[in-house]
Amino acid sequence: MKSDFLRKLIGGILLVSLIALGFAKPVHEYLSIPGDITLFEGQKFDFPASSVSASAPEGNSSIAVERKGKLVALEAKEPGKNEMVLELAGFPVKKVDVNVLKDFRVMPGGQSIGVKLNTIGVLVVGHHQVQAEEGKVSPGEKAGVQKGDIITEINGSQIEKLADVGEIVKKAGQDGKPLDLVLKRENEKIKARIQPKKDVHESIYKLGLYIRDSAAGIGTMTFYHPESKKYGALGHVISDMDTKKPIVVEDGQIVRSTVTSIEKGGKGDPGEKLARFSSDREIIGNIKRNSPFGIFGELNKDIKNGVFDRPLQIALSHQVKEGPAKILTVVNNDEVKLFDIEIVSTIPQKFPATKGMVIKVTDPELLEKTGGIVQGMSGSPIIQDNKLIGAVTHVFVNDPTSGYGVHIEWMLNEAGIDIYEKPREQAS
Repeated sequence: MKSDFLRKLIGGILLVSLIALGFAKPVHEYLSIPGDITLFEGQKFDFPASSVSASAPEGNSSIAVERKGKLVALEAKEPGKNEMVLELAGFPVKKVDVNVLKDFRVMPGGQSIGVKLNTIGVLVVGHHQVQAEEGKVSPGEKAGVQKGDIITEINGSQIEKLADVGEIVKKAGQDGKPLDLVLKRENEKIKARIQPKKDVHESIYKLGLYIRDSAAGIGTMTFYHPESKKYGALGHVISDMDTKKPIVVEDGQIVRSTVTSIEKGGKGDPGEKLARFSSDREIIGNIKRNSPFGIFGELNKDIKNGVFDRPLQIALSHQVKEGPAKILTVVNNDEVKLFDIEIVSTIPQKFPATKGMVIKVTDPELLEKTGGIVQGMSGSPIIQDNKLIGAVTHVFVNDPTSGYGVHIEWMLNEAGIDIYEKPREQAS
């Protein structure tokens, strides 16, 4: 009985001690220090370490470590891999791998752009009834063709645009022969056979399908890399307005656009930038990719936003912090301006994801003009401490002052820009 009580007492003391240890400042500091840190040359990283000391191996040239009060300051000197050792009372307690990348910079965007996408094949966006002699029927729906399918071949011929379909359907109808279609559905290849029907009112043979081969809209440029001519914009995928599915891109173009007016957003009613393509319709770049992280391609010419006349460093996801930041966007004509926002939360992501930050518009002028984040603002660059950290992507429907942002490193990755050049090993 006595031994049971003693065992329970000791167990209780140990439990309380472990819980207390979890709240101890040195433990918090230790747990907050990451096991690996990636920086660009010239960048600094400070972390609280009042109870531990830090040092870099002798002979190292890629990093410098020094104490600043209750902080340890890590500075990236030149590209390379190394490690930092944390010590407590003279004993090593943790090693932190440090990877210093070559300095990398891009031009931030903010310009309003017009977007035109051409699909692979033709996209089925709906069904309609054909008034045939035997009654109303949709040959396409009857054949199992679904909304969102992409017609890539008819009778063995490649289909690239709407004009390719009309003559084939007309000839098949006149000959009374069915058409063999090849469809792209998600990641599958589907075959279908359709017998065109003659519309008795119009005397035209039809498939009973609504189809289109292109889409257009506006958005915002995020960045431009002068050396490679590669760019990224929008920060999210472009989906078809009818099928709600991502558009599979054959090719596309971007042109300059001018914001003509703003439909102010409100709770449950996202606003919108109203814009028109530039009068000269000058194509300033192509579109090679439409992904969850935006649209990507190459520009034909250098572009400037009139705010930053030089390339900016970028910040990786673990370097972004909660607090004040700014966005670059257009709300009138083609003038790019800086507006204040707040980074409400940020996730130091190790793998690509579209929702890395929650942001809130705090700028009185922008709130007055737009109500917050509106359609067409997607892709607006987010700047913090004079570094490009990401782009605006989505608005919260019930709170138009707030929305999501994507970290810039994932957009750069989608653009085919490798910021992780393999550094040379450092001797230790």
